[in-house]
Amino acid sequence: MLYDISLKITYSYEIPVSGGRHIVRVLPLSLPSRQRLVAGTVTCTPVPEERTDMLDFFQNPSTSILFRKLHDELIIHMKARVQLEAAMPTADFSPDLAAFPAEIGAVWSLDPGSPHHFLATSPRLAEDPTIAAYARGMVKPGMTVREIAGLMCERIYKDFTYDPKATSVDSTPIEAFRLKKGVCQDFAHIMIVALRALGIPAGYVSGFLRTLPPPGKERLEGADAMHAWVRVWCGKMLGWVELDPTNNVPAGTDHIVVGHGRDYSDVAPVIGVLKSYGSHKTDQAVDVVPVS
Repeated sequence: MLYDISLKITYSYEIPVSGGRHIVRVLPLSLPSRQRLVAGTVTCTPVPEERTDMLDFFQNPSTSILFRKLHDELIIHMKARVQLEAAMPTADFSPDLAAFPAEIGAVWSLDPGSPHHFLATSPRLAEDPTIAAYARGMVKPGMTVREIAGLMCERIYKDFTYDPKATSVDSTPIEAFRLKKGVCQDFAHIMIVALRALGIPAGYVSGFLRTLPPPGKERLEGADAMHAWVRVWCGKMLGWVELDPTNNVPAGTDHIVVGHGRDYSDVAPVIGVLKSYGSHKTDQAVDVVPVS
C-alpha cells in the first residue's frame, strides 16, 4: 500500500509565549521489509530560530526546535509518502515461557532493537501486582510466547471499553485498568506492563491508523488518527511482532509506524518547555490517503 499522510498540530496560546524548546517526533520510519518512507517533511509556523534534525536512541526521526520570539500560535505540519508491505504469514517458532529466559540471555546486544531494553520498568510504566496477576491468569502450561501475546491482545480488547473521555494523556496504566476503560495509549501501556510481568520484552509503537468511513458515507478530511499499539519480542526466530489491542489485530498495512520506544514518553509527538502563564488549546488533524 502507498499512502500520502498529512498531520497538522496547532497550539493556540491565550497569552503569547516565548523561549519554547521542543522535540517533535511525527515523521514515519523506514523499516526493512515493512515500511519505506518515500519522502517526508516537517515544517513549523513560525519558523524556529534553531532547528536540528536527528535520530534518537531508538532511531526515531526527531526534530529539535527553539523559539526565542513571542508567538501566540504554533503550527507543526508533517507531510509524507509511505510505502507499506504486507507481512507474510509465518509459523509460530517462539519458545514456551519456561525456555524463554535462556533465549533472552543468549542475546549479547544492547543495540536499539535489543529485547533487554524492553524488559524492565520505564518512565511511565512501573510494575503493578494487579496487572501482573491479570497476566499470570492467562498463561497455561506449554503456551508459546506468541500465543500468550495474542491471547493478551484479545483479552484486553474484550475486557476494556474504548472511551476517550475516561482517561487523559497522563493517566497511568493502573488507573485505566481499574476503570476498564481508556484509549489506545492506555491499552498499549496495560499490555506492555502485563507482558513484562511475565518476563516478555514489550515496547510501545506510535503511528498512524488509516480509518474507513461508515458504508455510504464520504471520508472526512482530517478524520484519521494517530494511534498506538504494542511490539513483542517473541524470540530469535520470530523477532518482534506487532499487535494492536485496541482492535485485536496484528499490525498490518493500515498501521504506519512513526516511532518505537519503551512507552509513550519515548515517542510523544511533541515534548518540550516554554515560558508562559496562560492556558492553551491543541488541535490535531490527520489524513491517511491511499495513492492509486
